Amino acid sequence: MPLVYYDRYTGTMANVNLASVVLRNALRTKMGTRQAHDMISQKIGKREVVGHGWNGLPVYADRVDYPMPAIRFKENTRDVLALREKEKGDWKKLSVQEKKALYRASFCQTFAEMKHPTGEWKACLGAALIATSMSLIGMMLLKTFVYDPIPETFDEEHQKAQLKRMLDLNINPIHGVSSKWDYENNKWK
Repeated sequence: MPLVYYDRYTGTMANVNLASVVLRNALRTKMGTRQAHDMISQKIGKREVVGHGWNGLPVYADRVDYPMPAIRFKENTRDVLALREKEKGDWKKLSVQEKKALYRASFCQTFAEMKHPTGEWKACLGAALIATSMSLIGMMLLKTFVYDPIPETFDEEHQKAQLKRMLDLNINPIHGVSSKWDYENNKWK
């Protein structure tokens, strides 16, 4: 899950993950491993580290390809700690609401929620249609105000006259237009 980070050196804000923040700050200040660990502890608060994580640092991200984040989503409260003690026993004694509360303490989203369509395709389609319509409007404006009209030789009458002239001059008689004309019968072969 990206967080907004204010870079005091450049004065800009950026969406970055915790690993890049720690690495950047460690390189700039030449801090040791212990100080980097303290910085990570400040960022994650009292959330429990439960695994290695997808990048080796204790960061939380809902990912379908790596479903087990390194830390829990929420900090442990009295209610959650009581449920964790209760879950060590028989799970049949847990209600559905208690199971959901335990899940939500560890994870932000279910797989169904992660895979649920966001509707982002609508914005992409809208942007593509706007770009297409702007292109068409630009083309029509250029055709109207910038380009010269099409030469008169493009109309059908002039093209027929040009073809007749090419046949009369016997242009390209081996593989071209004249090779497909029957000069004895005055029609196409």
